[in-house]
Amino acid sequence: MQKTIIGVDLGGTNMRAGRVYRDNMEQVAKNLVPKTDNPEMVYEELRKTIKAVWTPHISGIGIGVPGIVDYQTGVIFDIQNIPSWKEVPLGQMLQEEFKVPVYINNDANCFAAGERFFGAGKQFDDFTGLIIGTGLGAGIIKNGHLLQDQNCGSGEFGMIPYLDHSYEHYCSGRFFEHQGHLSGKEAAQLAKQNNPKATELFSKFGHHLGNAIKTIIFAVDPAAIILGGSVSGSYRFFEKTLKEELATFPYARSIRNLKIILSQIPDIAILGAAALYYEQEQFRNHNQ
Repeated sequence: MQKTIIGVDLGGTNMRAGRVYRDNMEQVAKNLVPKTDNPEMVYEELRKTIKAVWTPHISGIGIGVPGIVDYQTGVIFDIQNIPSWKEVPLGQMLQEEFKVPVYINNDANCFAAGERFFGAGKQFDDFTGLIIGTGLGAGIIKNGHLLQDQNCGSGEFGMIPYLDHSYEHYCSGRFFEHQGHLSGKEAAQLAKQNNPKATELFSKFGHHLGNAIKTIIFAVDPAAIILGGSVSGSYRFFEKTLKEELATFPYARSIRNLKIILSQIPDIAILGAAALYYEQEQFRNHNQ
């Protein structure tokens, strides 16, 4: 981690690029994602955002996107809220532009990689990073590395059918909207005031999330679950019922050993994208 990397958080509304050296964010640039049907205009804005933090000492670029990625070729597909980007060879385009390696992955995998190199995940070789926000996303670290798959789709636990819908429907901010006609932020504000409706919503939310985590344990048996995303900030309101649900897991040892940790890194999206470079370097050195 002695090299300077640019991490890019490409969201549906904003794009942010940060220059990262060791554990430090040296500079950040932010721009809106253009609302346009012209894919070249979106790319040009991204290029300008990266250029704003560029120096001659950059060794690589990592990018987190809310969509499907062929991480081996750097092609991204169907990026949320950027309808003009259906199939874009972004990795190749940026490598030709900036002449450095470019690594791209989905935002949940970036979260897990960021925690592995910069956060609570440093102490674990096996953990799942769980983002609880507008949706429910997860990144899986196994044997010290991001789980290698075909389409960056491992960890899509939110899409697993649950009750009458999916885990994401019950274990993200969407739950508060369809159950209480509140945003997650509004529910948290009311819970701080001991509002009975909000308190009950979080109680139910904890049970649903506990069921989702039980499924994760059955699937990948992590040493820890690291929680991130906007709803995780309300953990104290659903911790009790989440742990009550986990206590029903059939293998008590798995729950006894499991650590549930809250992410403490404000800029984890940018740092996680930068961590893709370190992850690839480490993986390549391990296999040489």
